[in-house]
Amino acid sequence: MLTDPARAWLTAAVTDATARAPVWETHFAAAGRHCGQEQADTARLRLLTAARADAPTLSRLYRHGSSAERRAVLLALPSLVPGPEALPLVEDALRSHDTTLLAAALGPYAARHLPAHLWRHAVLKCLFTAVPVDTVAGLARRAAGDTELARMLRDYAAERTAAGRPVPTDLHRVLALTEES
Repeated sequence: MLTDPARAWLTAAVTDATARAPVWETHFAAAGRHCGQEQADTARLRLLTAARADAPTLSRLYRHGSSAERRAVLLALPSLVPGPEALPLVEDALRSHDTTLLAAALGPYAARHLPAHLWRHAVLKCLFTAVPVDTVAGLARRAAGDTELARMLRDYAAERTAAGRPVPTDLHRVLALTEES
């Protein structure tokens, strides 16, 4: 819940974003300070939507942004970028060690546009970084009948077992999804 000052700030910031006033990108960066970290994603999404940010703008904000700003850009992709032109942002987040970026990168945009090879590796990365696979949009649909993903999961489970380490519970769940068609 936003405080009254935060709500007033966000209303003014959205007005600037709607008008595409040059200051709106500064508001995007300042959203956490004005709205609180727990409301920052929502505030940033409202700003991006109001500004109708295109792929080049989103790329610039992502490249120059903090982790929180990058996460908001990733969360906004499904509603702002219809085609695959923002995939480089998703791919960058998948290379990151920031699990919040990994989770955000695997939303509906990745479900629609991420090539199978990269998607499989992202699912595996979720397992070894303890990101819940529930964050992977379209998991059941994309995993169904994916024999290569099944092979990768079995190999990973065998490696963990051979090393005397526990196999993530989510692995068995995803493996079961690969057996559906």
